[in-house]
Amino acid sequence: MNSTQHTPPLPYYEDVSPGTGCLPPRAWAPGSDAARLSLGGTWAFRLSPTAAAEDDSFARPGYDASGWGEIPVPAHWVLHGHGAPIYTNVNYPFPVDPPRVPTENPTGDHLRVFDLPGDWPTSGQAVLRFEGVESCARVWLNGEELGTFKGSRLPHEFAVAGLLKPSGNVLAVRVHQWSSGSYLEDQDQWWLPGIFREVTLLHRPAGSVADFFVHASYDHVGGTGTLRVDAEPGGGRVTVPELGLDLATGESATVAVEPWTAETPRLYEGTLTTGGETVSLRIGFRTVLVEDGVFKVNGHRVLFRGVNRHEFHPVTGRALDLATMRRDLELMKRHNINAVRTSHYPPHPAFLDLCDELGLWVVDECDLETHGFVDLDWRNNPVDDDRWTPALVDRAARMVERDKNHPSIVMWSLGNECGTGRGLSAMADWIRERDPSRVIHYEGDLSCADTGIYSRMYAPHAEVAQIGARTEAPWGDAALDARRRELPFIQCEYAHAMGNGPGGLSEYQRLFETHERLQGGFVWEWIDHGFARHTPNGTPYYAYGGDFGEELHDGNFVCDGLLFPDRTPSPGLIEYKKVIEPVRIEGDGSGGTVRITNGHDFTDLSHLAFSWRYEAEGVAVGSGELAVPPLAPGESADLKLPAPAATAPGEETRWTVEARLAAATAWGEAGHVVAWAQLPGSAAAAPASVTATGAPRRGGDRIVLGPGTFDAATGTLTDLGGLTLTGPRLDLWRAPTDNDNGASWQPDERYGLIWRELGLHRLQHRVDAVDLADRELTVRTRVAPAATDVGLTAVYQWTADGDRLRLAVSVTPLGEWSCPLPRLGVRLGVPAALGAAEWFGGGPGEAYPDTRAASRLGRWALSVDEMQTPYVRPQENGARADVRWARLTAPDGTGLRIEGHPPFWFTARRWTTEQLDAAEHTPDLVASPDTVWVNLDHGQQGIGSQSCGPGVLEPHRLLVAPAEFSFTFAPLG
Repeated sequence: MNSTQHTPPLPYYEDVSPGTGCLPPRAWAPGSDAARLSLGGTWAFRLSPTAAAEDDSFARPGYDASGWGEIPVPAHWVLHGHGAPIYTNVNYPFPVDPPRVPTENPTGDHLRVFDLPGDWPTSGQAVLRFEGVESCARVWLNGEELGTFKGSRLPHEFAVAGLLKPSGNVLAVRVHQWSSGSYLEDQDQWWLPGIFREVTLLHRPAGSVADFFVHASYDHVGGTGTLRVDAEPGGGRVTVPELGLDLATGESATVAVEPWTAETPRLYEGTLTTGGETVSLRIGFRTVLVEDGVFKVNGHRVLFRGVNRHEFHPVTGRALDLATMRRDLELMKRHNINAVRTSHYPPHPAFLDLCDELGLWVVDECDLETHGFVDLDWRNNPVDDDRWTPALVDRAARMVERDKNHPSIVMWSLGNECGTGRGLSAMADWIRERDPSRVIHYEGDLSCADTGIYSRMYAPHAEVAQIGARTEAPWGDAALDARRRELPFIQCEYAHAMGNGPGGLSEYQRLFETHERLQGGFVWEWIDHGFARHTPNGTPYYAYGGDFGEELHDGNFVCDGLLFPDRTPSPGLIEYKKVIEPVRIEGDGSGGTVRITNGHDFTDLSHLAFSWRYEAEGVAVGSGELAVPPLAPGESADLKLPAPAATAPGEETRWTVEARLAAATAWGEAGHVVAWAQLPGSAAAAPASVTATGAPRRGGDRIVLGPGTFDAATGTLTDLGGLTLTGPRLDLWRAPTDNDNGASWQPDERYGLIWRELGLHRLQHRVDAVDLADRELTVRTRVAPAATDVGLTAVYQWTADGDRLRLAVSVTPLGEWSCPLPRLGVRLGVPAALGAAEWFGGGPGEAYPDTRAASRLGRWALSVDEMQTPYVRPQENGARADVRWARLTAPDGTGLRIEGHPPFWFTARRWTTEQLDAAEHTPDLVASPDTVWVNLDHGQQGIGSQSCGPGVLEPHRLLVAPAEFSFTFAPLG
């Protein structure tokens, strides 16, 4: 007897459908006058280990949930004591067997009992709306199942009018951490299940607006805007009082308007009124198109000075409040950022309202990434499997329909790192049919078959230059290759902001400004995703991948932003602001002229006030306002600087010119610095030499020279005018940065690993001679790592003039070096009491050879503790560039003054480089009770972006070569 084996249907959370029971997607309409009831707050909560551990009886009215716990909504349950977050970049944290997911599938049951307000309308319909649930939800109201849905960062609505009661309504939501939708949501971020955006009950009056589409184009030639608002059902009216418009829905009108741009976010207030509802409109007139191979808005080329932005908060995860969203955008605007790519999903819709209001270009990206299939050669990739196409198109539709009325959105992005496939083409076709007014973006298909823009990630500078000249290497189909060459180019991700860095920003920006085709890019990314935690003794730190016991994780790769988790700007953001300034200030201050160039795309310079300051040895000796004409975009003017003030002979002078907001804006106060530059004045006189007047004297195990005492056997300085010192001696090692360690998939050499393999972290110092001459102490050494014959000779020549010691260092390479050095200089230890630093040089923040654009020459004062940059994973940080002299002092005024020639890199910290290297989190760094460790470097290796992007450019590599440099030490107090 033959038997047929039947495969049972998959449960709803594993089938490939987008869900059941949901209403069609529609536009975000926060300005409706219809009644609404927020269902946020405290919900009853129960977590089960599997999807089937509990039946659905909890959804029935009268169920006793008194034994359950509680959870706030919006929230992620893993941030409230139920399970733990998981961080992976590419790999799925479960076996790849689409659409199946593990039996071990944490499932959170949520219960909310609510009453309707007394004035809730008794007629009309009602809709239950979910803004975001990860990753699959099943919903009941008063015991009746409404349906299921997937698409975590997308809205879903259910019709519920017939189920509502005046009081005692029971809303039940079952949420599964894993579902078939998880295969479509492999974005580089924490896996955080839960109801993490708002849940709202919306009244839908009879005759209300089902959906509406605002079409507001701009003719830059005639200066007119054309408005048409389509609505379902028809029969409504649209009014824009400021423009004198009163139109029927579907009717067009053309009037003179001020256009919307990211620089001038002009919005017109309007209303859409039907028989049952009035919806507020904020209308921005603008037109997007690709013309002659250039992306344009309102007829003008746009240069994106952008960032990728995940939604993240160090306490609440992706559950963000409006104040946090506004703070993000205000910080972007204050740092000259003009564009956001919503990596890699549509953001909270209120964020886009703020982009409209404050002015940012937006690439709105679909909630789609299948990156985990890349290591499987894209086998079974859902975007090339027709069974998944309805779910993919549903995600595209929910994004477009929700967000279509935002003027800030200039591109729709199909998703991220999904390979290629028919599903993506279906999404592109649907979007193009629904909204031909915007450009479609997708990076993962070099053919650009479905897109209107050529987009890449982390293309190195040399290739970007070729792309700018349209001479890049051919690819694939000749016809598609030719079409791609005619498209504008952006880097949707570049300059990986992980840890210390990114480097190479200035070189990218010069390329973007040189070639019309290159229209900028989006730094990866906005914020470090570190969760706020405390050690057992209460010390705060930020946790990253692996800190929650994950079986599979990608470590601190989740901390790769321009902001620290608490939204403090990192040195990388300060650098980026300087590099992308929309005003160029250049010139030769010694010649008394300055050139001002307007780099804005749309606005003249009338909103800025310019000032100058003349400084001698870092101290202002004159200042005033600079009259700059209201230059149009792209225009330049050469201006005369005032006659400089008299200064002492030999003083180094410099002009500082600033462009500041002339009046307060929605995002910045009057006087906020938008752009600045320093122009050379008179060069400094050569440093005063130390005339050797003292002779070294040997006495027992000591050598005395001027104010210094040395160990007679090693020639090491141990005391300077009563200050106990350790060193100085040659130092090559730095605690490798994330960019030093690099990424395995990048072709550049990973120098952090090479340095460690070579042994530069464990150098051995051999003293070959300690020679005393008439007025000089010379110490000859060999410095090298074990197990190799490469090394350096270091000759230390000490002289004194009675009050000061001068050290001249001569370095000669030995053997065949195959890599650059991390650093080249000397390290010394000074007493821990010397905790106040002052210096004349670059500041106020850290800088390295390829991250020094924002380093401003001046006199600066910080404590040693304030000089540290608290990267989430500790690494090399805190160097100040171009230092002429530095002082370290104790509260009683005693201390040490150091002068260098040539100018040097100055670093001071309360732990050794080796301790910094060993630390995994900031609490691992324990301050020495005895010593401040000081590095005085003749050279530093650049930073680059190789944690995910290109390495250090050749001009910024610290190649092994003979070197000479000197320092003068003087005790203070």
